[in-house]
Amino acid sequence: MTSPTLLFVIVGQNEPLYEAEFHKRPGAQDAATRQNFFVLHSALDLVDRAAWTSNNMYLKVVDKVNTQQVSAFITASSIKFLLLHTGNRNEENIRSFFQEVYELYVKFSMNPFYRYDTPFDSMAFDTRVRAVARRYL
Repeated sequence: MTSPTLLFVIVGQNEPLYEAEFHKRPGAQDAATRQNFFVLHSALDLVDRAAWTSNNMYLKVVDKVNTQQVSAFITASSIKFLLLHTGNRNEENIRSFFQEVYELYVKFSMNPFYRYDTPFDSMAFDTRVRAVARRYL
């Protein structure tokens, strides 16, 4: 049995900056993927609410839908990292995943050719995020 699909999104002020699916099964239904994006999109308001009640960057689980949960991490510049996963994930691993991706994000955003709050098109960034996901998720 393979692991369920995990969906990771980095959301800027107005649009998604990066999207990645991990453990996607070959021939997975497009409707399930659309539903996963809908769940993440609907959790954005809950992330904003949780950000006002916590001083931490890692907001833990902000939303639950059936067996899926949305964990969130928010940067000092209000960039949101969202991870859709099942409830059987280790919280410490999710925190470590977010922290390492945040370090990658900071290094990437320090590139003088990157304009703040624009989508990422770097294959190197994608490769590194996927490597971190394999390690922790």
